[in-house]
Formats: sequence, structure tokens, C-alpha cells
Amino acid sequence: MVGAQKLAPMKTAKRLFGEIRSLIDSTRERVAQAVNAGLVILYWQIGKRIRQEMLKSERAEYGGRILQTLSAKLVAEYGRGFTHTALTRMTRFAEKYRDFQIVATLSQQLGW
Repeated sequence: MVGAQKLAPMKTAKRLFGEIRSLIDSTRERVAQAVNAGLVILYWQIGKRIRQEMLKSERAEYGGRILQTLSAKLVAEYGRGFTHTALTRMTRFAEKYRDFQIVATLSQQLGW
């Protein structure tokens, strides 16, 4: 009986570890999904705003200068996620999906 008494705390600890591990893993997954959804919406909003500004001028050269200037400032302050290429993609994203409701709904369903 003494041997069984020694095993009980080990089984309890193993079970408790498994339960806590599951809690941590599932919470991390939900947090990552929420962050990804937030970033999708942010990138759409940035693209929409850039697109609106560029549409005020009919010259492509003007839009290119805006993206270059904006990108340089954003990269300096926020890092490489805001390069000229990234801003161009954000703008295209906002152009392709113009309805915010569609973007918001789809962003909740992403699983990356």
C-alpha cells in the first residue's frame, strides 16, 4: 500500500501538468489568431488610407513618392513590416477587398 501512496502524487502531478499544458497551448493559439486578425484589419486600413490619398492625384509618380516617403518613415519607427513592397501589398489588398465587413469576417476565420 505504501508504493501506491507514492504513485498517487506522481499521477496527480502528471495529470495536472497535462491539463495546464493544454490551457497554455489553447490560450496561445487563441491569442495568435486574435493578433493575426487584428493585423489583417490594420493592414487593410493602411492600404485603404494610402489608396484614398493616392487617388487624389492622377499621377502615378506622385503615388510612388508618397509610398517611398511613407515607407522610409514607417520602417524607421516600426520596422521592416512597412517596406515599400509591404505598403504596395496593403494597398492592393484594400483595392481588392473594398468592403470592411468582408475583411473583418474573413480575418476571424484565418488559421495562420
